[in-house]
Amino acid sequence: MASPGLRETLMQLALLNAVKHDGKARVGPVIGALLSERPDLKPQVKSILPLAQEVVEEVNKMSLAEQKALLEERWPGALEAEEKAEEEREEPHLPPLPNVERYERVVTRFAPNPDCVLHLGSARAAVLSHEYARMYKGLFYLRFEDTDPRTKAARLEFYKAVLEDL
Repeated sequence: MASPGLRETLMQLALLNAVKHDGKARVGPVIGALLSERPDLKPQVKSILPLAQEVVEEVNKMSLAEQKALLEERWPGALEAEEKAEEEREEPHLPPLPNVERYERVVTRFAPNPDCVLHLGSARAAVLSHEYARMYKGLFYLRFEDTDPRTKAARLEFYKAVLEDL
């Protein structure tokens, strides 16, 4: 049985996530925020997941106005603190993309071959592609380069490893 304090923390994090995303919280970011606040809970994440899913479902049944009201009632100032923290996070200092104004939307991708684990060069490419998409409010795609097995044979465990690493 999870502690009442854990449920309350999950509720606050789910409400913050929902308000940030037009009323729809997602379990993954809520768990990520929880582990960021409480890294000691990482070994228990599998047992916490059902409670997090339950709390997210409860939050997602509320309207955006209800979510904001509950957040302000139970955790006054939490939304402002989250917005301030978001503003204070250092943005990457990337040079602008050439001719970006010509395009309606920036779309980037990372296309690893799932035949081994990622290395530093792969991680660099993934981060740069993701950050450019974020910088221009565009799209970032992960596309596995597994269409020609004669070149490099993909292996199932490396699909999972790439996803985990990213």
